[in-house]
Amino acid sequence: MSGLKNPLPVYYDADADLALIRGKRVAVIGFGSQGRTQALNLRDSGVEDIVVGVREGPSADGARESGFEVAPVAEAAARAEVLALLTSDEVHRDLYREAIAPHLRPGSCLVFAHGLSVRFGLVEPRPDLDVVLVSPKGIGPRIRELYLRGEGVFGLVGAHQDATGRAMDLALSFGAALGCGRKGMLETTFRDECESDLFAEQVVLCGGTMELVHKGFEQLVDAGYPPEVAWFETFYELKLVVDLMVERGIAGAFEKISNTAEYGAYLTGPRVLGEPSVAAMAGVLQDVQTGDFVRRLMADYDAGFPELKARRAALRSHPIEAAGEHLKEVARKA
Repeated sequence: MSGLKNPLPVYYDADADLALIRGKRVAVIGFGSQGRTQALNLRDSGVEDIVVGVREGPSADGARESGFEVAPVAEAAARAEVLALLTSDEVHRDLYREAIAPHLRPGSCLVFAHGLSVRFGLVEPRPDLDVVLVSPKGIGPRIRELYLRGEGVFGLVGAHQDATGRAMDLALSFGAALGCGRKGMLETTFRDECESDLFAEQVVLCGGTMELVHKGFEQLVDAGYPPEVAWFETFYELKLVVDLMVERGIAGAFEKISNTAEYGAYLTGPRVLGEPSVAAMAGVLQDVQTGDFVRRLMADYDAGFPELKARRAALRSHPIEAAGEHLKEVARKA
């Protein structure tokens, strides 16, 4: 039994009516990591009327090779009863305004996998539309892999607008078709999903982890330790520990690591992530909540992403990448 005081409502396959989504004309906009996976899972769950809305190019070719009908986004939107907007967040604003909003019929349902564009006003849906969140908690290929094994990932679901009175029912049906009902669909809001997701990406999952690995690697190398050894200790073993934490929880994982590692973690974790780091986290959360981060993101996007591209190039040139490539080559020669 959960020890949480006010746990979120959780729904499973038994709580969802797959007939709802199976009876709809579904447009999947985008055919990247999420678009491809969601289109395939929907089809394998019995949704027969699916059109993929993309521009001509590699994504359109990939959708056709996977057996889907392809149409321009505006045409797909005009035909849709359910439209899943699965392109990159920053693209939503212009794509929705120019190719989707003018063509959606009243009573249609907009499905988002992430709450950013609705939470921060990049997309402002008409009041005659259902607007729902169906957010599988995993990257596209992993969601697909588990679905094919008869398993699933957790999903977050919610209804932001309920024009028809069936928005939440449709969200649950859509989520079950993705395989999320096999694991559990937790009801939340666009705001809570979006703000917590942005914060976690920046502080823990991506930004924080990247900096922690880089700085640990640099400290060892600068102190004279071989880059190969530093790579193993600060990067390679990270996945092993994280997998153990996911499987057993942090307390359970600590029971399985050495006493040396456990004792050192208790002593030094708070030193590395002390009060200055906690204060920085609070600042990151404030930037997310006020929309400052999204405004900076969209300004960089509108300028052609110069900052993103420069930082991406700098990341590729970090010495840890060369160490990793060398060790992969070593493994290939084995």
